[in-house]
Amino acid sequence: MGQGFALFAGTAPEIVRASAREAEGLGYTSFWVNHPGATDGLAALAHAAGETRRLELGIGVIPLHTRGPESIVQGVRAHALPLDRLLLGVGSPNPEALKRVRDGIAALRSQLATRLIVAALGPKMCHLAGEIADGVLLNWLTPEHARRSAELVRAGAAAAGRRPPKLFAYVRVALGPAAHARLRQEADRYGAIPAYAANFARMGVKPAETAIAAETPEAIAPALARWRGVVDELVLRAITATDTVEETVALVRAARPT
Repeated sequence: MGQGFALFAGTAPEIVRASAREAEGLGYTSFWVNHPGATDGLAALAHAAGETRRLELGIGVIPLHTRGPESIVQGVRAHALPLDRLLLGVGSPNPEALKRVRDGIAALRSQLATRLIVAALGPKMCHLAGEIADGVLLNWLTPEHARRSAELVRAGAAAAGRRPPKLFAYVRVALGPAAHARLRQEADRYGAIPAYAANFARMGVKPAETAIAAETPEAIAPALARWRGVVDELVLRAITATDTVEETVALVRAARPT
């Protein structure tokens, strides 16, 4: 199982650069940022691209209802992101999420020779991602429910007569009490979003139960072990107490691949 590391796209550039350098040196396989609102994840990812040579570079994910394919293509080219390392993630909320994602993937594929990742939450989007994507990004799931999503993805791929796409899963990781408090805030925020609330209800779990709240660095590896055999790559979304270089690099080191 591969292991990636992820940051909020609005994180200070020096933290992005330091974390990406450290992640590459410690053997992580990918480095990700998100794309929230007006914060340009492609610009943030460019900081990581400039500091690394091997790491795959993920954007998880650009919402197609606020930024269309043409703008995405322009952004990728403007920031000179390396297409051979790029994992270009897109997604969409309802209404018309399935159509928007299908059309968006087709438009992007016609203009960029890179791997396209679809964020999949509900059963229908998981099936569609299996049909059309190079990779699927799962989010806020327990390992048990990620297995069910993976089955839907594989069914979509089989229906389309293609190999199943690579499975990624975002898992929030916080180390220490102060970071745990921020993790609870993040979990509550997602729990208030209707689509996520519906998914938590389907799973029968609270948002925070999908995350890793570690008291010590040694507690992280056993928590990650629960994911082995579930997905192809686990992406650790960092939650720190005060968003400093020191805290973030310490988390990169504490969660290093084994």
